[in-house]
Amino acid sequence: MIEIKNKHTGSILARINAETLAGADLRDMRLAEANLRGMDLRRVRLDNADLFEADLREANLSHAILWGAHLSQADLSNATIRGARFSDGSHAGAAMLAQSTLWGADLTGADLRQVDLREANLAHANLSRVDLRKAVLQSANLSHASLRNALLIDANLREADLSHADLRDAHLNEANLIRANLSRADLGSGDEGQFAVLNRANMESADLTGVRMRQAILVEANLRNANLTDADLAHAIISGTILRGANVRNANFEGVELATVTMDFANFSEARNADIPAYKTHLR
Repeated sequence: MIEIKNKHTGSILARINAETLAGADLRDMRLAEANLRGMDLRRVRLDNADLFEADLREANLSHAILWGAHLSQADLSNATIRGARFSDGSHAGAAMLAQSTLWGADLTGADLRQVDLREANLAHANLSRVDLRKAVLQSANLSHASLRNALLIDANLREADLSHADLRDAHLNEANLIRANLSRADLGSGDEGQFAVLNRANMESADLTGVRMRQAILVEANLRNANLTDADLAHAIISGTILRGANVRNANFEGVELATVTMDFANFSEARNADIPAYKTHLR
């Protein structure tokens, strides 16, 4: 018999007639503030469970199903969550993880489509190959996180902290990155023939200081008023992209075609290796 207790009061929230919670069916259970720290929860069913403010630090949730689960303000620091499914692909079936803590968690290959992660702490987390399409990550902390090959298509990353994040080969098509912090992030490629893709991404007023974007694809992206100081965009494809008013001081544009780029009022006089077409005007 396993007793699940409240992390504050020690009161019993549930009794499970089993020797382990691995593979257990805990669907729809009321487990708010539960103490599940370090528990073996592999392949557990937690669909629509209430885990508000639950303690799941160092727990093993590999391949767990958490469709529609309420995990707001839960602590999953250093948890193993590889291949877990937080979404059935619909908005109604997506888990709630707003203001949760996932510091250092391993979410490799997890399904987080349309999940609400606003203001969540994902610093130093492993999000490689994670599906975050249409996820809400507004104001989330993703500093130093690994997002290699992650799908962030149409994700809301407005004002998110992605500083020093590894975004090699990630897909951020149409992502909202307005005023996001991408300073020192790596948006290059980790494999031959692969590229980070940011087509039609909105990075207006984003901090891209020292960002690595070598060979990245940014077709029709919006970088209006973005700070690209010391950025490396060598051989990136930025056709149709807006750089109006951007700060490109010491940014490297080696091998970048600028013919169709909107460059008005950008300080390209301080950029490096920029082959500026003669007909471009209003350049500082």
